Amino acid sequence: MSAVDIKQSALAHFAKNGYEGASLKHIADDCGIKKPSIYAHFSSKKDLFLQVLQDVFQRQEDLMVGYFLDHADWPLEQQLHGFLESRLQAYRMDDEVRFFLRMAFFPPSTLYDEVMGMVYPLLDQQEENLSKLLAAGCPVHGRIIRYPRKAAIAYMTLLDGIHLETVYGGEERALRRVVAAWPVYWLGVTKQGYNHES
Repeated sequence: MSAVDIKQSALAHFAKNGYEGASLKHIADDCGIKKPSIYAHFSSKKDLFLQVLQDVFQRQEDLMVGYFLDHADWPLEQQLHGFLESRLQAYRMDDEVRFFLRMAFFPPSTLYDEVMGMVYPLLDQQEENLSKLLAAGCPVHGRIIRYPRKAAIAYMTLLDGIHLETVYGGEERALRRVVAAWPVYWLGVTKQGYNHES
């Protein structure tokens, strides 16, 4: 049994039961190994959890980058709005996304510093990537964003709010917030004279 297999099983348990509720014995049982065998790869439950979390955070960052690369020829508004909607769908369908969001918003109290030490660099990188995307302009309409850095920060704030509503209130309530907030965001970050109906 490889470390990758153990981490995959552990992810399912951490996603379902949280850090405190997940059991190394149950993880080992799912892998068809004895609990002590886990220690051949990980020094502790904490070590296993943090390695799983680091992997998840990296994959989530890669997914965000990949989304915008895959949709680079779309109008900028469609790219950004589509990413918000894709996050709602991902939360419903993907255990990893649920785990990612729960840990980002509600890290285990005993591992708060370690988890937030991963969260903040991830958020900073996402903000940097978005700033570059917004500064580069729209493939259809050109440079339509007034202040790319501020627009990126505002987008991250909107994304955080949508994520939090998804965790607490569910997809339907979060979608209602997207529908209400998006036109206000987009009108606020685009230049005067840009045709908002296009």
